[in-house]
Formats: sequence, C-alpha cells, structure tokens
Amino acid sequence: TCGKGYKATMSKITRETYEQNVQAMLAHAAEKKRKFVETVELQITLKNYDPQRDKRFSGTVKLPNIPRPRMKVCILGDAKHCDEAKSKNIPCMDVEALKKLNKNKKLVKKLANSYDAFFASAALIKQIPRLLGPGLNKAGKFPSLLTHDDNMEHKISELKSTIKFQMKKVLTLGVAIGHVGMTADEITNNTVQSVNFLVSLLKKNWQNVKSLTLKSTMGAPQRLY
Repeated sequence: TCGKGYKATMSKITRETYEQNVQAMLAHAAEKKRKFVETVELQITLKNYDPQRDKRFSGTVKLPNIPRPRMKVCILGDAKHCDEAKSKNIPCMDVEALKKLNKNKKLVKKLANSYDAFFASAALIKQIPRLLGPGLNKAGKFPSLLTHDDNMEHKISELKSTIKFQMKKVLTLGVAIGHVGMTADEITNNTVQSVNFLVSLLKKNWQNVKSLTLKSTMGAPQRLY
C-alpha cells in the first residue's frame, strides 16, 4: 500500500500549494518575531475512521531535515558509552545514578520529563524496568537500544529527524515537522514527506483525510488540503 499511498498523495497537493503555504507561514513569523524559535506543526483531521473499531495506526518516518534540533536526549549507558557521551557533552547516566533514584516514582517522572528521549546500552536496557519501574514506559519514553557498533552522534541525529504518527482515540493528530528557523525549502520537503507517509498509513489513503493544516506555534493556520 505504500507505493499506492505515495502515488495518490502526489496528485492531491501540488508542490506549489505546499510552497505558498510555507512561505505565508514564514512571512507571518518574520513579521511578529518571537523570543523563541516557533515550532512548525502539521495538523491532521481524519474522516471515515472509527477510532473505536478501526485499527489504530502507528508509524515513524525519518525526515530529510532535522525538525527538532533542541530535542534533549539522555544516554543510560555502560562505562564505555558514558565516557563517550561525556567527551561529546551528551547527557548520560550510569547504572549507579539510576540506582540512586531508588524506583521513586516522583524522581523517575522528573527524569522522564527532563528529556525528550533516551538511549540505553545493551547491558542496561533489560535492567531498566527493575531499576526504574514502569515510569519511562508510561511516559512513552522507553529507551532505544544503543550498541557499541553505533555512532552515538549519528543515532541521536537520526532520532531528532524521526517523527511518529500515532492514532489515538480522536480524529485529530499534530506532529512537529520543523521550525521557523529552517528555510522554506527545508520545511516544504519535510511537509511533503510527512504527508506522503501519513497517507500511506491510512486504510483508504486520501479518502481518510478531511484536512491538512500547517501552523507555527504562534501563527495562523495555513490550510494545505
């Protein structure tokens, strides 16, 4: 269905429509400069979908340009990974630091809230439930595996480039696909790839899409579809 979805997507929104909306959004953001870098979100409304009965979809896609450069990642590492992380100024915690949290729900929650995502060394990943309880899992931040063959910086950059579409109980979804510090071309490319991938996840492709909107944090919504 992937190919079908992608093909169907191409015909629905022209490159020109994407570009016009991205430029309008960036112009608005430039007029009213904020003290922070606004996030660009793709907002989706679905139709002909019953969240109670239809299969809830979930999927991740890697975008061509990093949408979340400020995303905070922490390594739960063995000695080798912690040494590497420290040398690269990447936040890390070793097994002793995790033991000190003593499975305290408040402390584990605080840890989960302090970072957007976690990586864990193979030696530690199986111990996470025993060391921390279910806190990270509940927060939807259970660590991804980091092996000694992996390039740590590359893995983090890959994670920052990856977005997730997940159907919950409602017919609306919002996903951060960029920020206003990016060029119009970078945002357009990220948007096109995000929309194409989303449509390929849907059971009836475009027949399940009611609307697609681009919006910066403080800006007016730009209707794509």
